[in-house]
Amino acid sequence: MDTQQLKQAIMEEKKRKGVLILAHTYQDPDILEIADIVGDSYALSKAAQNVPQNKVLMCGVRFMAETVKILSPEKEVLLSHADAGCPMAEQLDPAEVRRYRETHPDHAVCAYVNTTAQLKALADVCVTSSSAVEIVARVPQEDILFIPDKNLGAYVQAMLPQKRIHLMDGCCPVHNAITPQMIEQARRAHPGAKVAIHPECPYEAVRLADVAGSTKEILDFIHGSGDAVIIATERGVYDALVRQYPNRALYQLEPELLTCHDMKKTTLQGVYDALTGKGGQTIELDGQLLSAARGSIENMLRYGGR
Repeated sequence: MDTQQLKQAIMEEKKRKGVLILAHTYQDPDILEIADIVGDSYALSKAAQNVPQNKVLMCGVRFMAETVKILSPEKEVLLSHADAGCPMAEQLDPAEVRRYRETHPDHAVCAYVNTTAQLKALADVCVTSSSAVEIVARVPQEDILFIPDKNLGAYVQAMLPQKRIHLMDGCCPVHNAITPQMIEQARRAHPGAKVAIHPECPYEAVRLADVAGSTKEILDFIHGSGDAVIIATERGVYDALVRQYPNRALYQLEPELLTCHDMKKTTLQGVYDALTGKGGQTIELDGQLLSAARGSIENMLRYGGR
């Protein structure tokens, strides 16, 4: 089947089987077109809670499908590509975090939602990139182990000097590749353009940007502004925006570096195969793990997370 035939077959199959398709913003535009809901990872998980479908297909990476399952344990959750992982989410050994808790019992453990169910289960509270500063500010402990992303943790530390943020050596290898020199070079190439960056990038680069925020916050900034913008996050954001705004002055910073190859493992053929039982993977988490991981997300909501 060609691309259009595959899209049509997917639309027919998901309707026939009552499957909700979720797609992260970093997916290719063809995947976004066949999705029912597009957005950030946590927003997708929340959205899946409020739909009638009992079967959900995640076009993203494994931790995203796990978070859907954590919030909707009664639903059947499929990951469109079984090998689509997230290096940052999977970098830390849960045993290392467990040892830290044992040796620092008075410290809080804060987990970025972009991590595995096992690490969420060891955390006191989860955060998203848009709520991290707000949530950490409300955690009563002054000492906080922030996992797994050392860059987002460094950003939180810069925003909250009254806290003592402790870090482990985890990061998004895509965003971590950005340097201050790349930002400065892009500004010289595009005079007057604003820089919008994700705080998963090193803080030395983040501090040079005009806007730092989650994928949604970057999109909201661009939707609400007529400015020329240099986009310093995964290229899927740029790819979607240039289709929507073909005449806008939008520039992708370092497109080769800022490509998440795990995200790009999802293809139309893979989605079709998952829908027809020929591919994908069902997410299975035991009850104890589900409960513990859900607790850290519930604490995020208790502290005002969205």
